[in-house]
Order: sequence, then C-alpha cells, then structure tokens
Amino acid sequence: MEAAILEWLNMLLRLLHVVAAIAWIGASFYFIWLDLSLEPPGPDKAARGLGGELWSIHGGGIYEVGKYTLAPPAMPDKLHWFKWEAYSTWLTGSALLITYYYFRASTQLVSADGWVTDPNFAVLASLAYLLGGLALYEGTMRATGRASLSVQLVVMVILLALLSWLAFALFAARAAILHVGAVLATWMAANVLMVIIPGQKALVAAIEAGTPPDAVRAALAKRRSTHNNYLTLPVLFCMLSNHAPFVFGHPHAWLLVVALSLVAMVARHFFNAKHTGNLQPGYLIGAFAGFVAIAIVAGATAAPTVAPPPSAGLTDAAVQPIVTTHCAVCHAEQPTQPGFATAPGGYLFRTPADIQAQARLVSQSLSTRYMPLGNLTGMSDADRATLIAWAEQATADTP
Repeated sequence: MEAAILEWLNMLLRLLHVVAAIAWIGASFYFIWLDLSLEPPGPDKAARGLGGELWSIHGGGIYEVGKYTLAPPAMPDKLHWFKWEAYSTWLTGSALLITYYYFRASTQLVSADGWVTDPNFAVLASLAYLLGGLALYEGTMRATGRASLSVQLVVMVILLALLSWLAFALFAARAAILHVGAVLATWMAANVLMVIIPGQKALVAAIEAGTPPDAVRAALAKRRSTHNNYLTLPVLFCMLSNHAPFVFGHPHAWLLVVALSLVAMVARHFFNAKHTGNLQPGYLIGAFAGFVAIAIVAGATAAPTVAPPPSAGLTDAAVQPIVTTHCAVCHAEQPTQPGFATAPGGYLFRTPADIQAQARLVSQSLSTRYMPLGNLTGMSDADRATLIAWAEQATADTP
C-alpha cells in the first residue's frame, strides 16, 4: 500500500512540476525576448522615462509594451510579479527528488561502483551536493561580479564540469544526471529568491520613497535573469535524460553532459542574438554540428559489451532463471522489490518471451548497465551477456 501511495504521489508531483516549469520557462523566454526586442521610444515617451517600447499582436489583440529605464513617474495600483513560477518549479522538483530518489535510495540513488554505497549516507551526500553546488556558484558569481557576461558564462561551464564529474562519482548514473539538472535549477531558483526579487523590491521601495533607484542592483538582477535564460536548456536536457541511458550510462557520461549542455547554451545564444536583430545562423549551425559530432564520438567510445555466448546455444530454459532473478523482481504485476507497487515503465519481464518482445529496449538498458538498477541483484557479466544475446537474437530475426 505504501508503494502504491508513493507512485500516485510521484505522478501528481511530476504533473505539477512540469506545469510549473512550463510557466517559468515560458516567462523567462518571453521576458528575455521582450527585453532584447525593445525599440527606442519616441521623444514624448523617453521624456516620461521609458527606455524602450514594443508593439505585438497575440490572441486577437494588439499590445503596446514599454519598459522604464528605472522608475515610472508614478507607481501603478497593481504591479504583477513573476516569482512563484520559479518557486513552485523548484519546490515540486525537490519533492520529486525526495519521493523518487530519497525514499528509494537503495535502488535509485546508490551504485555499487559509486563513492557512496550506503542509502542513508547517499541522501546526506545529495543534500550536501546541492547546497555546496549553490555556494560554489554564488561565491564565484560574486567574485566575478565586475566581469562581463561572457566571462561569467565560461565560469559557469567550468563549474558545471566539476559538478557533473562529482555527481557521477557519487551517485548511480541516472540519479547523477538528474542531480546535475537539480543543482543548475537550484542556481536558477536562488537567483530569483536571493537576487532578482530582492532587487525588484528595492527598486519599488525606492520609487515609493521618492529616492533614486539603485541602478547597479537593477543591473545585477538583469544579469542573473540572463544566467537563468542560458541555463534553461541544460536543465531541461538533464531532467529529460531518464529516457537516454546511452548518455547517462556512457563511461564518460559526465563529459557528455557538459558537452551537450554547452551545445544547448550556444543554441540559446543564437535566439538571444536574433532577438536583438543580430541574426547569426552560425551559432545554430554550430550547435547542430556539435550535437552530431558528440553523438558520433559517444557512439564510438561507448562501453564495450561483454562477449556474448553463441546465440545458437541459447534456450528458454537457460534464459528463464536469469530473467526470474534479475528482471522479474521489479518488472512483474506484483513486484517483490521493496519500493515498487507496479512494474517500472509498465514493462513486464517475467519470461524469455517478454525479453524478446522488448528486445531493443532490453539490449540498450543492459549494454549501458542501467539495468538492473544499481545492480542490486548482482547480475554477472555472463548473465548480462546471455540476456543481451537473447534480445539481439530477436532483433536479428525482425525484418
């Protein structure tokens, strides 16, 4: 019953997390586009303090948007704030981390090959990783506060490389790539909580008090908002990577995460430059070429699979004990592995025929050593090779 409740809770939190993330990312993309697309205002509007304006059409209506350089002549009665999109995304994501990875640390968080093998210590290591990663980002950004945006973006990529390497050293591969996304998302949420919103509150307070607003603080808020914009695609990549065991199961997965995140940031830069009217397709072409090159190199450097036995010698009788011991404990109508109320992904692997029915999925999951989770069942290389050969035999027979 407890496992079933956890499954329903995970589904609810995942839905809320996705909806909140759509709202946050949508707002980030929109306001970056808006800010970069503003045109110089006319003399009358400039005299009232407007620094830029933009006209747009959407949903059957025409909108006139203006941005004040700092302060409007008078504050409106109602001012809309954008913060709960960020907070709700981070809170629901944290709740998912707890319910899916912390409550199932023995199967989802730890790996026999990782630095951390004790489930309880793994949870503490996860918290330390997220908090330490935030402190590292905040400290380096404050230290480089006078540097250009380009310099800070380079520093962020260096931090990403360090944290990606550390995550894959500490945790199981799938949990590791999610932790990279989680620490980047924590940077983003902290930017909103600790820099952007306080800066906006200080701006409003100065306007209401009739004192000159702090232009430096306003510029810092904008800078951190731009950081968030460049981090959005890397975070999305990490969060969706649970469908890509060929990435997180790669022997150099931490480096793949860095390379693909960098490609995503370059692609994002193309759109940011485009918003200013500076169309530079080379960035987008370069990002695509980089993605293709990474895919080719990753395929060529993937972990070699263990030598399979001759497929002619494989029989149902030889394969069934392996399936029963290493697959059916989780992938059954009623899993016996603690923490699972239903088969993960809805896949049932109880017989050799079930393995061959999902041959490509099984072969990929076993080849990347993603399954069994954390290898808690102690699958040997010989048993792994046998199941891979059994699955690939079915693939070869498929026209």
